[in-house]
Amino acid sequence: MILTVEDQYTGTRIDAYLADVTELSRSAAAKLCDEGSVLLNGSPCKKRDSLKEGDTVTLELPEPEEYTVAAEDIPLDVVFEDGDIIVINKPSGMVVHPAPGNYSGTLVNALLHHCRDSLSGIGGVMRPGIVHRIDKDTSGLLVVAKCDLAHAELSALLEHHGIEREYRALVRGGFPEDEGTVDLPIARHPVDRKKMAVAPEGGKRAVTHYTVLERFGGITYLALRLETGRTHQIRVHMSHRGHALLGDPVYAPSTPTPFELRHAKLIDGQLLHAAKLSFPHPRT
Repeated sequence: MILTVEDQYTGTRIDAYLADVTELSRSAAAKLCDEGSVLLNGSPCKKRDSLKEGDTVTLELPEPEEYTVAAEDIPLDVVFEDGDIIVINKPSGMVVHPAPGNYSGTLVNALLHHCRDSLSGIGGVMRPGIVHRIDKDTSGLLVVAKCDLAHAELSALLEHHGIEREYRALVRGGFPEDEGTVDLPIARHPVDRKKMAVAPEGGKRAVTHYTVLERFGGITYLALRLETGRTHQIRVHMSHRGHALLGDPVYAPSTPTPFELRHAKLIDGQLLHAAKLSFPHPRT
């Protein structure tokens, strides 16, 4: 896999860069650097090396590891499938890949049963085929690679904004305008490391376009299109603008709105759905 460094990553360590633009964890990226599987402008590099705009990072992906995650017969809502990719409509409440505290019942467990041996090994044992993620309590479309070619091509598209993603959400408050854009950088929260936050200095550029679909007094139904894909981007941007998602347990104020009180039994997690996914097929 060959990656070209964009300006926003100038000064970023190479292991941190790979963790951000691929599905590798930072520790896995660091390990590949130590093993000589990562080249910076054609030469071996160290994991702590800093990048600048225009640098070329060549990543030699490891051979697929033998899966140790259990396949589980969990029903999947398959929207599209062929020999290269599978698109899933993920339900709210399902974690995408195994992690501490969630080693079963994940989308990966279900995919291992559904696809058998037909999943890309690039993501490693815990994330076979996983190109991008959506939060546990977010429902909607997610594309998974069934071969390494598809995984590499989709990862490159994702890095260069070649995958269009549109969401639907119910948020607090009303909008005087019918559409707009939030262009505010996002970084890890300075105090709560489990959260993200708008960070005018030191954050990575994050752009969210929104369109009002319907107004319900103090509640607004939005279509949101991501130009970038930062962690919790929609939730952070909307909360920062005073329009936290209904049911968001992390970024919404603790006092529920009258709507949330009336419909508490129907709200289980943030009301956010990945409604549209558009990209060129990796093979055709």
